[in-house]
Amino acid sequence: MRLTKFIDMLLFSLTKISAVITMLVLFLIIVYILANGIPHLRPSLFAIQHTADNVSMFPALVSTLIIVLLAMSFAVPLGIFTGIYLVEYTKKGSRLVALIRSTTEFLAGIPSIVYGLFGMLFFVEFLGFGFSVLAGAATLSIMVLPLIIRTTEEALKSVPDGYREGSFALGAGKLRTIFRIVLPSAMPGIFAGIILAIGRIIGESAALIFTAGTIPQIPQNPMQSARTLSVHMWALSGEGHNVGEAYATAVILLVVVFAINALSAFVAKRLTQY
Repeated sequence: MRLTKFIDMLLFSLTKISAVITMLVLFLIIVYILANGIPHLRPSLFAIQHTADNVSMFPALVSTLIIVLLAMSFAVPLGIFTGIYLVEYTKKGSRLVALIRSTTEFLAGIPSIVYGLFGMLFFVEFLGFGFSVLAGAATLSIMVLPLIIRTTEEALKSVPDGYREGSFALGAGKLRTIFRIVLPSAMPGIFAGIILAIGRIIGESAALIFTAGTIPQIPQNPMQSARTLSVHMWALSGEGHNVGEAYATAVILLVVVFAINALSAFVAKRLTQY
């Protein structure tokens, strides 16, 4: 008993120490970015037109939001419906389900640069999209699709079977049960996956360099090239002359990620109330 109690206390202590270290590292990273970026924030960084003098990030900010919306509009419906099919319609122990799950796990582990090369060869070259917002969004949607599928699966599995059985007992069909009972109950878990996917899209640069391009302009249509905030930050830091502006871009990137996460959490909370 003493040995078991000692092991429990040791594991609890290690878990607590790991959590503290993680939070401390995150705090230090945020403080470092804010300390180096806030002093370089100035109105010219938010000018509508980007020039070599003002190195405005506003076009990159607009392009980031456009690419996020396009990529998620492709990936979210496909990922959620795939997760519903795998959990609600396939038989347990099916070889097809096992193959799909192993494939999604394999795709989730592929480096983003590989997705970028695929997007350049398929969307940019083969389909003729060129370096465009559409090519970048399509590539990113494929990249985050495994994440959305897996989180949707786990969220649907967490819904008790009693919810389904109670709905069937009241005369509801399978489709009505899924969309009126199961899916709303699983929505917080699904939104957690969507938030993670959005965060990966916003922070992605390697895949977008090969697909969306690096032109600092506000795209007038999806077939034009553009750069996101992460690509803009990479370009500024690579030049070596605007490192301070790169840190300022990182500050805005943190604010955008925080705002999108807060908005997603608010929407998820509102949906669970109905």
